[in-house]
Amino acid sequence: MTISKTVYNALLNEWGPQSWWPATSSLEMMIGAILTQNTSWTQVEKATKRLKDENALNIESLASISSVKLESWIRSTGYYRQKASAIKRMCNTLIKKFNGSTKTLFSLETQELRMELLSWKGVGPETADSILLYAAHRPVFVVDSYTRRFMTRHGWSTENEPYEILAKRFTKELEAEHTVYNEYHALIVRLGKTYCRSKPQCESCPLKFLLIHPVSV
Repeated sequence: MTISKTVYNALLNEWGPQSWWPATSSLEMMIGAILTQNTSWTQVEKATKRLKDENALNIESLASISSVKLESWIRSTGYYRQKASAIKRMCNTLIKKFNGSTKTLFSLETQELRMELLSWKGVGPETADSILLYAAHRPVFVVDSYTRRFMTRHGWSTENEPYEILAKRFTKELEAEHTVYNEYHALIVRLGKTYCRSKPQCESCPLKFLLIHPVSV
């Protein structure tokens, strides 16, 4: 069994299915992918709740709303000016190029869709792949800071390993199923929040049996 599958099975046996990403629409997932950059999910939830309370969680409203107002609603997520700008550009692009429809956007083939998302200012590889995986249901593996952290601590990766190369370490060892990649990423997030924190708790970690040199004791 490969390392990727061993880790997946260990985490799944520990916690079971995570039912992630928590959102009620593709648009909400896309907005969440932008808002979660460099912040906690708790802050994203605050911001999306405010958007819902303001009846603004739709493409037309977000495209036309003033930047100042949108910034005030998502302020809790940090970098709110950049994120508000990215959200408004995204919604305007959806209107101009895709008839205001995420369904039309997601009709693109995976690689074409990824290139389209990456062409949007404020959307990098992690954000694009989160949208591909969770909103478009494509078999794309998301590499985030939690992934880099546990891979580096186990000696399976270097801190500066390129995003694409690190992602391929997982995709080449796992079946190309978006449900598997979805669950795997959610489990890695839980691992990072629970045990593999900035100050790790290796003694209780479900991956302890794979760690040659524990980071903490």
